[in-house]
Amino acid sequence: MKAAPIFHELRKQDLFEVELVHTGQHYDKKLSDDILNDLEIPAPKTNLNVGSGSHAVQTANIMIRYEAHCEAHRPDLVVVVGDVNSTIACTLTAKKLGLQVAHLESGLRSWDMGMPEEINRLLTDRISDVLWTPSLDGNENLIKEGVHPSKISFVGNLMIDSLVKMQPKFDKIDVCERYALESKNYGLITLHRPSNVDEPQRFIQVFSQIAEVGKLMGVRMVFPVHPRTRKMVELPAIQKMLENGDFIILEPLAYLEFMAMVKSAKFLITDSGGIQEETTFMGVPCFTLRPNTERPITITEGSNRLVEPETLVKIVVETMSGPILRRDPPQNWDGKAAARVVADIKKRYLEGEYE
Repeated sequence: MKAAPIFHELRKQDLFEVELVHTGQHYDKKLSDDILNDLEIPAPKTNLNVGSGSHAVQTANIMIRYEAHCEAHRPDLVVVVGDVNSTIACTLTAKKLGLQVAHLESGLRSWDMGMPEEINRLLTDRISDVLWTPSLDGNENLIKEGVHPSKISFVGNLMIDSLVKMQPKFDKIDVCERYALESKNYGLITLHRPSNVDEPQRFIQVFSQIAEVGKLMGVRMVFPVHPRTRKMVELPAIQKMLENGDFIILEPLAYLEFMAMVKSAKFLITDSGGIQEETTFMGVPCFTLRPNTERPITITEGSNRLVEPETLVKIVVETMSGPILRRDPPQNWDGKAAARVVADIKKRYLEGEYE
């Protein structure tokens, strides 16, 4: 969702040869092939097929395979996206080969070093040559960390570019008819963070509170289950909670169907990063099951609230019982971030403005 707008914008310019490299870190069909199809991206010519593994194993395998690719192709600029293991692995590999690296979605900070993603963000930003930020708090964070302002460009949110481009398509998808739901009368759940789904007792605690929210709000809860979370849904305690039919358990949804589901939801309960941004743009109430967020703008200027399992029921019920505040989207969340990215590339590498 973040790479697609830049891919399309670069291809329009007739100035660049663009290649998409798929590391294979996300290999579930619904989280890979179907999303690429929805976003109108051709199948990547290169797939490193690294699959799953521990952080060390996965990162190392990406580095080994990506190094061979870079040595064979010697790209002029490597663009890395987000904060996953692929991000830091490709950045380290490219920099040690003397290649230029631009980091898309720079400067986000949760200040929680217990999150693997926070480590990836910090290290990637530290060694990248160009830092494209989605919000101005990202600029502030980078400058406080000693990054020279000339390396930083505030371009806006690429996730919103994808959303704006694809909205005419997902507006035509009637998920309510498809799943026997009523618009704005169901809750949507996504859970995949290790802190929420890797330990059975924690997951049971989280799920029981979500079930209580659905009961008190009088709504069905729709749960597209991430592959990482699937084994936890099979726990006897969870299966017991599913017996009353208040939950709709689904396989992972492709991008267009999922965005149609978000748009029609009454509220979301999630631990995802990107969904905090999409709900902010759409004005859908979002409750993020985490103690912190690297996207604080979704709280200060959006529809997001941080919650813990112990506070989830209280905060959801209180929030949804009052008027829902609608705000304008944050600055540069306008569907034009990719154009600003490409303009920045031209200035830096074709016109030499930053040299």
